Amino acid sequence: MTDWTTIRIGWISRRNRVFANPRFQHWAARLPIIRWIARSRADAAFDLLAGFAYSQVLRAYVESGLFDILKDGPIGAAEVARRMGMSEAAGLTLLRAGRALMLSEEAGPDLWMLGEQGAVFAANAGVQAMVRHHRLLYADLADPLALLKADRREPTGLSRFWTYAGALQGTTERGEDTAEYSELMAASQHFVADEVLASVPFRDVRRLLDVGGGHGAFLKAIGAAWPHLELGLFDLPEVAAQGGAVLAESFGAARVSAHPGNFFEDAVPQGYDMVSLIRILHDHDDAPAQSLLANIRASLAPGARLLIAEPMARIHGAEPMGEAFFGLYLWAMGSGRARSPEEIIAMLRAAGFASARLVATAQPVNASVIIAQA
Repeated sequence: MTDWTTIRIGWISRRNRVFANPRFQHWAARLPIIRWIARSRADAAFDLLAGFAYSQVLRAYVESGLFDILKDGPIGAAEVARRMGMSEAAGLTLLRAGRALMLSEEAGPDLWMLGEQGAVFAANAGVQAMVRHHRLLYADLADPLALLKADRREPTGLSRFWTYAGALQGTTERGEDTAEYSELMAASQHFVADEVLASVPFRDVRRLLDVGGGHGAFLKAIGAAWPHLELGLFDLPEVAAQGGAVLAESFGAARVSAHPGNFFEDAVPQGYDMVSLIRILHDHDDAPAQSLLANIRASLAPGARLLIAEPMARIHGAEPMGEAFFGLYLWAMGSGRARSPEEIIAMLRAAGFASARLVATAQPVNASVIIAQA
């Protein structure tokens, strides 16, 4: 143990004893200079306690269609309740709960409209699709300790949903609803694409291959923003065929190449000066993820680049998303984990890449970006 580690352990222990002391809490809450710090910490502690209730209020707004109802506002609570098929008292309870979370707002006596956050959610089909999808995660987390103690190969709601997660565990079960999968991916992929477009220039890229590109949502966004790009999609045969057709319809067949294959078992198509992995690496455990990076490196000519975009762990300002949310989400899925940029860069070096760097993004809660060069 280094001297610095010993000092840090001592500091954390002392800090925790002080913060846990009721006399200190009482004093801090009343001292004008640090009152705002104490209140901020108390608010954050309550958010941890009540967070599940907050998420369920949001879920109720989405699944009841309340956002769409409030778009027609101002509207009275009785009419809101009638449209949702519940009593006026129940409808008012939900409206007030959402008001506290800025999902709804009372513009006047019994005149309800969308709140600031509500306006954002109402306009974003991708976020609403994610909220509906999270019912599976909530069910799996009903007993978090049982989930963590169970063998990760045991099926969960999420592992059944994600078809490829089931395949990795050696099962023959397919996802519960492939239509929901397609809707979720198509609706949410633009979050990552927006971060990539805002942080990575493609002017010097001629041919871009998206590995595990699904139905082409990411390539469609990048291709529309950079019309000179030739686009390649590499995925399982039935997925690549569908994704290639979608892209060809948007950009013309001459600009699009669909490559069927398994990125663990088959060689990655060559001839591309940039390859992208969009929300793929964190879905896989360390050994297969390392194998995938090595497979991609073998396909790249010197100087070609790999772009990795996904939520990452230990990113300043987005720590809860990386390790609290995705840590448990991927555990419940039965495959993968969120990794820090340092971990991913070390894996890239082990795979034979000459260099790798983190690229800053405006909203790392949606995705962080790493670019590696062969």
